[in-house]
Amino acid sequence: MISRYGPEPAPQHGVPRGTAVLLVNLGTPEAPTAAALRPYLKQFLWDPRVVEIPRPVWWLILNGIILNLRPAKSAAKYAKIWMLDGSPLKVHTERQAKLLKGWLGETGSPEVAVASAMRYGQPSIDSVLDQFKRDGVERVLVVPLYPQYAASSTGSVMDDVADWIKRSRNPPELRFIKHFHDHPGYIAALAASVREHWQANGRPDRLVMSFHGLPRRSLDLGDPYYCECQKTGRLLAAALELDPDHYLITFQSRFGKAEWLQPYTQPTLETLGRQGVARVDVVCPGFVADCLETLEEIAMECKDAFLASGGSQFHYIPCVNERPDWIAALGDLVSTHLSGWPVAAHSDKAAPARAKALGAKA
Repeated sequence: MISRYGPEPAPQHGVPRGTAVLLVNLGTPEAPTAAALRPYLKQFLWDPRVVEIPRPVWWLILNGIILNLRPAKSAAKYAKIWMLDGSPLKVHTERQAKLLKGWLGETGSPEVAVASAMRYGQPSIDSVLDQFKRDGVERVLVVPLYPQYAASSTGSVMDDVADWIKRSRNPPELRFIKHFHDHPGYIAALAASVREHWQANGRPDRLVMSFHGLPRRSLDLGDPYYCECQKTGRLLAAALELDPDHYLITFQSRFGKAEWLQPYTQPTLETLGRQGVARVDVVCPGFVADCLETLEEIAMECKDAFLASGGSQFHYIPCVNERPDWIAALGDLVSTHLSGWPVAAHSDKAAPARAKALGAKA
């Protein structure tokens, strides 16, 4: 008889049971090639949280058109921003996990394990949760690295973890961080990064806060993403003491013909250029790590569009990445959500004797 559940690690009686933090970001292909992009895009775009189109119709579009045309185009974009260590998103996320582990160690929780995973691509959420289980972890805090909640991002991470639970005979205790769009530490780190850029380069005529776009239908159906982006933008503007006419909130990465959240980033920048706005700075508060959408779409494509429309200067302000103030904010966020859990690994010293009495192998 085939079990619906995956195999469990051998029992280790008396071994301390630990606590872990899992940082999850969107994902990345393994290489900037069409061959590597195809399976990544297939996994990403087949997620019903990402594309809410009836499956038979979408299967034909995805497999008949998109996966035959888009991998090569996307690979060329990735090639422009690829780092020596790999995809920027993966590199920054792994560094954030390492720095968070160090921060927790310095602030009194050295026993807490920290790892990173990708919702699409590798390392997968499944593989890291399996490793936690083999390591004797009994409590996992899952941290989707999306400041604003969206069903297509954070909701998809929750789905994937839930699917893993369904296949697990003995799952650990689990907690999720749903969002941190208004976390004071995150807003402070964003504001500090902008101020430092201005101190080094002067101030722009406009600050554009660009968030990843979603279909307008998602807002109509009750997704809080748009409202949370607006709140992040307002809080950042307040921290920077900006007047309403000195900043704009826009949405990038539109896909398909349907209406998406507006105003759109690139058309807005083109309009500003035609209106005679000389300099714009763009920051992306919906991303905590630089990636294709920030480094290629904003820092390259949108820059070219703004300058071609009459603008004189375009500055992209990097994501918080490995900034110490962001790592401290992430540590504070994680510590708050770990509250009440016995984060120090502990064991029952009497367990082996009881197990042997019952005929088990210690």
